[in-house]
Amino acid sequence: MKERETQRQEQEIVDKVIAINRVSKAHKGGRKMSFTALVIAGDGKKHVGCGLGRANEVADAIRKGVNTARKNLIEVPLKGATIPHEIIGAYSSARVLLKPACEGTGVIAGSSVRAICELAGIKDILTKSMRSDNVINVAKATMQGLEALAKHMELKVCREMPGSDVALVKKEVKKEDKQEDVKA
Repeated sequence: MKERETQRQEQEIVDKVIAINRVSKAHKGGRKMSFTALVIAGDGKKHVGCGLGRANEVADAIRKGVNTARKNLIEVPLKGATIPHEIIGAYSSARVLLKPACEGTGVIAGSSVRAICELAGIKDILTKSMRSDNVINVAKATMQGLEALAKHMELKVCREMPGSDVALVKKEVKKEDKQEDVKA
């Protein structure tokens, strides 16, 4: 029964290749070429993930990127067809400003940010990429911003709870943050 559910979920997930880079490494016998592929996966219904695959062949790099993106799916909180509030995502030197927009505005964004927003199911949003043109860093900054948005929504729920419940939820959020720090 669970296998069927996971197959259905995987069928709904759409993968989009954002960038393929050819990279080389100098060896004693000459240059060794390999490829990196940045892939975005999402279902268009609040779930989106970003993955980077590296391999000697393009197809293998894309396959690895798809697998990584599907493993890293996050749930994005939406308010109608937009995000609940403004937030800035940061990764390395890249900064991405994500602002909610009125209905009918559409997705106003650069290439990698646009792909992430569309696959997350966001229909109306204003974005601005700052400080870096690197496609991979901009995509990761966007994902970090959307992930932080989810954490902000959890804290908002905490604030609306009675005092004793808030302490329990804050402990859980801190444990998750510590686990992420250990992984990094």
